[in-house]
Amino acid sequence: MKIGILGTGMVGVTLGNKLVALGHEVKMGSRTANNEKAVAWTQSAGAKASQGTFADAAGFGELVFNCTNGTGSLEALKAAAPGLKGKILVDISNPLDFSKGMPPTLFAGNTDSLGELAQAALPETKVVKTLNTVTVSIMVDPGKIGGGDHQLFICGNDAAAKSSVGEFLKTQFGWKHLLDLGDITQSRGTESYLPLWIRLFGTLKTAEFNIKIVR
Repeated sequence: MKIGILGTGMVGVTLGNKLVALGHEVKMGSRTANNEKAVAWTQSAGAKASQGTFADAAGFGELVFNCTNGTGSLEALKAAAPGLKGKILVDISNPLDFSKGMPPTLFAGNTDSLGELAQAALPETKVVKTLNTVTVSIMVDPGKIGGGDHQLFICGNDAAAKSSVGEFLKTQFGWKHLLDLGDITQSRGTESYLPLWIRLFGTLKTAEFNIKIVR
């Protein structure tokens, strides 16, 4: 499969490496086609890796992952918009605001979410929110903790898109338990978990943890 990744940070690089290792063709997008981090990743990841602008990566991918920093996410999606029409966008971004130091606050929440803002900005794109509640090493290898016996949340307006993304996460990354929360407004819940996640990280001294739902 051809996959586009928006963002050159740790999340984009880790997902890109995993997807290339699985045999997918991956194009990493950033503001400029010759972004230094994207070029370095392309050179290290091998023949199935390439880089370009946000628009290039969106146009290339049959499936596109938004791995951009939350504060720059909507700007990146605006640049990528022409290539995202009719496609599924897996939105991993979180509305974290570090402008006042640590711990960060959320710049969207309660009555809105970054997932909803992304869907509103991309009315012809099927936005699926998922993976944003775990650290990147767990995103691509949930079996690292608890034998993979823990939950990943997913939400979005399009049921078929959620099903497609869920199947991808299970077959490609090894997720066993996905919990469908409903439409894209449920991003308010998963994004609002981040302040607790950050405090758990501080207490546990590791980012490799997740939630298991017991009923």
